[in-house]
Amino acid sequence: MTLLQVEGLGIDFGGLRAVNDVDFAVAPGEIVSVIGPNGAGKTTLFNMISGVYLPARGKITLDGRDVTGMAPNRLAERGLSRTFQNLQIFQRMSVLENAMTGCHLKERGAILSDLLCLPSSRRRSAVTKARASELLERVGLARAAEHEASSLSYGALKRLEIARALALEPRILLLDEPAAGCNAVETEDIDHLIAEVAKSGVAVLLVEHDMKLVMRISNHIVVLDRGEKIAEGSPATVSRDPRVIEAYLGTQVTETGHALG
Repeated sequence: MTLLQVEGLGIDFGGLRAVNDVDFAVAPGEIVSVIGPNGAGKTTLFNMISGVYLPARGKITLDGRDVTGMAPNRLAERGLSRTFQNLQIFQRMSVLENAMTGCHLKERGAILSDLLCLPSSRRRSAVTKARASELLERVGLARAAEHEASSLSYGALKRLEIARALALEPRILLLDEPAAGCNAVETEDIDHLIAEVAKSGVAVLLVEHDMKLVMRISNHIVVLDRGEKIAEGSPATVSRDPRVIEAYLGTQVTETGHALG
């Protein structure tokens, strides 16, 4: 079963083809990684899939429905959530409050009841707080719930952002460089979290430069270079592809994470 289908996707910026004719699919519970050198078009691809950019060409299908060019909030309602390269955390709010912000799209209730602090509003707030607390437990941040977000380590902030994305109860989660800037221990924590998310049945589409992490957790890898898809397959297959080796300046990363000149 295919959850996300990308067909012939492309976009141009000032006459430059940033992404051109990219195809791939993601199934429920599968971890698919998009890799490539800097400037390969990975984040641009993510931005088209998540509704930030309108594709010039191609089609995006989510659970059999054409969602090409659909706004991010409407995609979120249909089960697509994402994180960004740069942290989108409210540093002066508590960890719990940050997690709660991700739950609001799922809330149902009248604005008037919120303004008047009616019982229905208080009940809804209690449910949101409980849901956010569960998410913090899931990502290993329950003990820091009342701490200001700015007090967290960088790796913990990355996990908090994933918690907020999970608050939307996605069917597919797009992670844009979740381990960037993290140390080895923090990267391992994120590795385990991504695997746990996929094990729960949520599809994961990942952009990441840490090849050890990519080769270790991915079911499938798509390789971009200068906006074009140059290879696709299992970690073992991709790591031995001559086009991938050339794109990475003659360095091959094996499925065990070792670099070979």
